[in-house]
Amino acid sequence: MKIKNAVLLLLTAAIWGVAFVAQSVGMDYVGPLTFNCVRSLIGGVVLLPCIWYFDKKRKRERQVPVIPGARKTLVAGGVCCGVALCLASNFQQFGIQYTTVGKAGFITACYIIIVPILGLFFKKKCSPVIVGAVALSVVGLYLLCMTGGDLAVNKGDLLMLVCALLFSVHIMVIDFFSPVVDGVKMSCIQFFVCGAISGIGMLLYETPDMGQILAAWAPVLYAGVMSCGVAYTLQIIGQKGVNPTVASLILSLESSISVLAGWAILGQKLSAKELAGCALMFGAIILAQLPVGRKSPAVAEEG
Repeated sequence: MKIKNAVLLLLTAAIWGVAFVAQSVGMDYVGPLTFNCVRSLIGGVVLLPCIWYFDKKRKRERQVPVIPGARKTLVAGGVCCGVALCLASNFQQFGIQYTTVGKAGFITACYIIIVPILGLFFKKKCSPVIVGAVALSVVGLYLLCMTGGDLAVNKGDLLMLVCALLFSVHIMVIDFFSPVVDGVKMSCIQFFVCGAISGIGMLLYETPDMGQILAAWAPVLYAGVMSCGVAYTLQIIGQKGVNPTVASLILSLESSISVLAGWAILGQKLSAKELAGCALMFGAIILAQLPVGRKSPAVAEEG
């Protein structure tokens, strides 16, 4: 794995970790669908000048290879990524209303466990280490989510679990399309698709108010420009040619950053029981990446 890819994915995780704060604060002004609609459209618009610049540069340097079916593949990848991102981000936005920033970040990081499991559907074996990581994450989730006197899961925690599954699908879709398409263009398409679908839901189920949207300009701009326009694009570029499980490990660092951001900016705290759950989940994240058996020289070099 190239250092450049690791740095890009690490920057993505850092931006996303702080974005949990922006998403939480944004809910004080607008509804979840409105927030995601506006942020996604901003993210798409921010990338248009970048696409124009890079296209002009490639034409000037005569680096525009003609690949049959490339446009159709690009559109298909952008639409698939956009649908997956729309579902994942909206479940996340609804869920963050009912839980803390730190818990939201850690539960979302469950994709580090789910991604290898999804690999089974592509005939990839699941090692005993992964099974142990799944069991450890279940215990961690129990301590993190079962904060009441009964066994009921908090509504926000359940929504975040669904969000983690959907983000896992998003990572797998990117892994499929990113090696063969322009990452910036696919990212731009996914934002407009996500914004359009969220906009339809916004008009059907919410009452958007321009005054409230303008009042939430700070969290909306951060989520739109940084979390969408910058971070998701860095994810697509950084994940190109990288094992999706390894990529998900680096991206999962957003959970730790979200806890620190929630503590530093919003003053949110976790109980000792919840902190223990976070520790177990982070342990599961690390355990899922431990090498099993002997590696071939090629695999060892990639790692």
